[in-house]
Amino acid sequence: MLSTLLAFLGACTLIAASPGPSTMLIIRQSLRSRRAGFLTVLGNETGVFIWGVVAALGLTALLMASRLAYDVMRIAGAVTLVVFGVKALLDARRGHGEEDDQEATAVRSGWTSYRSGLLLNLANPKAAVFAMSFLPQFVPASAPHLPTMIALAAIWAIFEVGYYGLYVWFVGRLKKVFSRAGVRRRLEQVSGGVLLLLGLRMALEG
Repeated sequence: MLSTLLAFLGACTLIAASPGPSTMLIIRQSLRSRRAGFLTVLGNETGVFIWGVVAALGLTALLMASRLAYDVMRIAGAVTLVVFGVKALLDARRGHGEEDDQEATAVRSGWTSYRSGLLLNLANPKAAVFAMSFLPQFVPASAPHLPTMIALAAIWAIFEVGYYGLYVWFVGRLKKVFSRAGVRRRLEQVSGGVLLLLGLRMALEG
């Protein structure tokens, strides 16, 4: 059981280390504040856990079996990515003032950050299909399937909270550098461009 868990955590590390839309969104939100970055991480990992539970219940098979359902989710996910990308590019063009970090907008911006991470993950049908193919590989033959899958989904989400939390911490440590107008604008442009391209690719893929 220990060797299976270690192998599972190793696989989780490789998955988290692969750059994707969630990584770009977390970095972008961390440019605003550590709080925004961490809440985005929590939202993303809530989505990871939800897809893990859906996979454990076998509902992801319905998504794979229905081309229409998959395409609807794919287009929704593509639109979400494009919206996030365009917003990042517009923010880079306008620039941000220090008011982003003021306490008056903390509650609203906190919920927005959490919702962004959750929405980006749930709008990605690949995340659902991946969870169904990934988690069962680490369920021991003698273990009950449903509770073990849910437990693995929880471990996966908690592990990624720690992993992506390092991204948030790193951006926070370099906040003085990233807060310079030119550097921040460039990072916003890069993250927005990547999200936009990922959205377009998702929309056009067969």
